[in-house]
Formats: sequence, structure tokens, C-alpha cells
Amino acid sequence: MQFSTKAIVIGGTAGLSAALSAPAMAAPGTMDVTVNIPRLKVAEYHRPYVAIWVEKPGAAAKTVAVWYDYDMKANEGTKWLRDVRQWWRVSGRTLTFPADGITGATRAPGTHKVSFTRAQLGATAPGQYTLVIEAAREVGGRELLRIPFTWPAKAGPGGRAEGTSELGTVSVSFR
Repeated sequence: MQFSTKAIVIGGTAGLSAALSAPAMAAPGTMDVTVNIPRLKVAEYHRPYVAIWVEKPGAAAKTVAVWYDYDMKANEGTKWLRDVRQWWRVSGRTLTFPADGITGATRAPGTHKVSFTRAQLGATAPGQYTLVIEAAREVGGRELLRIPFTWPAKAGPGGRAEGTSELGTVSVSFR
């Protein structure tokens, strides 16, 4: 087999320099979301069901993660997903569970980090978006937080919101 060295010539030093620096100048393609689930001092504690989705004015909401008890017999954990009310209304009721790529187990109290690519977020067009996270807990409450962001995003911190009951601090960063 013969290889042609002509195929790897990029057009001189300037072309090579531009080709090597292009990835460093590209817009961030990943959103990191850090979710704090507080430890509550209650008699009967259940881990919250959590839904994370992205909204853009004029477009359908895009669910990117749902944490629920998907390991129950006969998919029984899905019957409580409708308690995550806002998410259920905007997008949840149209999904089939377990949903490939977005379903995950409920999370214990603590800090959890999840990452989403541009494609997973549905951020295909430049503009204003909102990351929404909602938590609902059996024998507990529910809480909804919104973090607006602009796409394409700049690398670094992207915003944060403070919960008061079912959610702690939720922050967004881009890389």
C-alpha cells in the first residue's frame, strides 16, 4: 500500500498553525450541571425524583435527565413520575420509560455532577435557553429551579440557582 505525502500538506506554516489552533478556539460543546440534594431531617425520607430539561422559546422542551426508581418490578416506579408536575406537563407524558440515554436512578443526598453535549441539550441554534430542574419527593415537597443561558456559551461558569427545600445549589458551567 502506498501513501501520498501530498495529502497531508496543509498549505504552509500559516495553514498548519491555523489547523492546530482551531480546536482551542472552538465554542464549548459540553454543559456540566452540578446538583446538590440536601440531607433533610425528616421522619420518613425518600429520595427525590428529579427531571432536568431545556426550554427555548418557540421550541418543544427537551428532557435531558430523569432520575427515578426505574428498578422496581414491572416498571412500577414510572407511576410516580407525574408527581414531577411541571416536567410531566411540558414533556414527561410523551416519553416511554425507561427512556434511553436519559433515565437514571434516584440520587442520595449529596452533590452530583452530570454532563450534557450540545446534541443532548438540543441546543442546535444560537439563542436564549433555560435549564430547568424539578424535584419531587414522596411524603415531601417539590421544587423547581431555572437557570437561563445563552448558546453558544463561553467556557466557564454559566449560572446557578439556590433551592430552599428539595434542592440545594444547582450550578451550570461550560467546557
